[in-house]
Amino acid sequence: MSASWALQQAVFAELCANDEVKDAFGDPPRVFDTPPRGTAFPYCVIGDDTMSDWSTATETGSEHMLEIHVWSRADGRKEAKLAAAAVRDALDGAVLAVSGETLIDIRHLATTFTRESDGETTRATLKFRAVMEESE
Repeated sequence: MSASWALQQAVFAELCANDEVKDAFGDPPRVFDTPPRGTAFPYCVIGDDTMSDWSTATETGSEHMLEIHVWSRADGRKEAKLAAAAVRDALDGAVLAVSGETLIDIRHLATTFTRESDGETTRATLKFRAVMEESE
């Protein structure tokens, strides 16, 4: 299995199980790879990622830079910022069960908040770094 896909599945499972995320995005939480048309706001999308070799002389490993997007149409940025905080809290330093891999660490790196060109939608983009080694 691809380490990137296994990590995405583990991130999805963690977000869907987290009570703060459920408070922010509903229960079950609106967390998607690709959101269906007409999805209610706010919602969360597991976005782009980059996988790089992180192998050592003795272990096969990978480094992942991944983005999570939070979309909100509430007035102001409060909803987007609170929902983004729920995602950050759920994933930063989380112990994720990644199939075929051992997660060494996952850390939040940065969050940006952007008003989209429609003038109604706020997008928060959270960036994370994860390091994994292949399980034996």
